[in-house]
Amino acid sequence: MKVNVVRIGNSQGIRIPKTILQQCQLTDALELEVQGNRLVLRSASRPRAGWEDAFRRMHTHRDDALLDQESLPATKWDRTEWQW
Repeated sequence: MKVNVVRIGNSQGIRIPKTILQQCQLTDALELEVQGNRLVLRSASRPRAGWEDAFRRMHTHRDDALLDQESLPATKWDRTEWQW
């Protein structure tokens, strides 16, 4: 999609269609980054940011075992019906 650079006060900017903002789940606060000759926009709020690295470190230290072991034997329903 082509967009035009427009004057916004003393600055310049582009208009991003609402449907694109919704599709990318971009809300009020955004992070803007320059990568080579590209601008990258991403949501400033990333609720699970850093989780992947944290899980990798946990696995490296063998600290990723379940804390809540099964306290009751599995039922027939658990064995046949439950799906992850």
